[in-house]
Amino acid sequence: MIRLEKRAQPLRFKGVVAASWALAITAVLGCLIFAGLGVDPLTAYAAMGKGVFSSFDAFSEVLVKATPLIFTGLAVATAAVMMLWNIGAEGQLVWGGIGAAGAALFLFPGLPAWLLVPLALAASALGGMAWALIAAVLKARLRVNEILTTLLLNYVAIIYMEHLFYGPWRDPAGFGFPGTAQVPEAAQLLRFASTRISIGFPLALLCAVFLYYLLNKSIWGYQVRVIGKEPRAAHYAGFNVTGKILTVMALSGAFAGIAGMVEVCGIHYRLQTGLAAGYGYDGIIVAWLAGLNPLVVPFTAMLLGALFVGGEQLQSVLGLPSTISLILEGTLLFGLFAGQTLAGYTLTISGRSGEAR
Repeated sequence: MIRLEKRAQPLRFKGVVAASWALAITAVLGCLIFAGLGVDPLTAYAAMGKGVFSSFDAFSEVLVKATPLIFTGLAVATAAVMMLWNIGAEGQLVWGGIGAAGAALFLFPGLPAWLLVPLALAASALGGMAWALIAAVLKARLRVNEILTTLLLNYVAIIYMEHLFYGPWRDPAGFGFPGTAQVPEAAQLLRFASTRISIGFPLALLCAVFLYYLLNKSIWGYQVRVIGKEPRAAHYAGFNVTGKILTVMALSGAFAGIAGMVEVCGIHYRLQTGLAAGYGYDGIIVAWLAGLNPLVVPFTAMLLGALFVGGEQLQSVLGLPSTISLILEGTLLFGLFAGQTLAGYTLTISGRSGEAR
């Protein structure tokens, strides 16, 4: 008989062990998938590695993919520290994009050009924050499950965004293509060299450091961690749980909203189809693979970004289906769950007599 028994003493480096197991399990499952598709696994992994590391331009695309993933990973991690499950980073990202595009295109046209980027950044953070607060208020006041509300609000946000760029915000000079006009050049994020890496990437790294110190070095962060781990102790200590739910979800939504601004002002330069590319959902994997540690989130985001870029290489070089990246992402998620289980439990195999084997 096979039994899982919770470890009496938690592992010292449980997060590292869980991540190592996750990657190992993902690699094995990937081999089985490639073999099932009739492709030599070593050839497939070599093609992925070449697609990521063959040149600086190729690797720069990993950082481009990783940038919104860092923000959405931080959004999920912020809420999860308090045991709030923000599944709505996708919708909050969309509202961040709406806020950034609206601010750059329509608000205060007489402002100096140098103010457009800060204005778009603030509008994106407020957009994501406001969308997250809907679920936060329902959770704090009515005890409505935030998993359901944040998830369903994603679809509302996407539908409203499509209404805007198909309707009132549609570019009249766009030759019939759906999308807003291009944001002014002053609102476009600076890119590094000849790559598509924008200043959004170092901004994401700064946000990761900021969140780490906020959660681990401040009184506010201490109270949030106590509420998440020991809600009864927090209640007896007199912590304002309702206020913390609102502020944590607001901060979570702000991070996701900034991801939308980085995509609109740093990549697409307009509000259009493709903004809701799934980065909000991928942020869940990024956060949990990082063990909810903000300083580890950038590394797991780059890992997932490399998986996406390498998956594109598999399509072009080996002719594998376009869904291969999603399949590999699914194996990574499965490996993550299995890795966390193996890190937190011991596996015992015993015979009928009850003696361990």
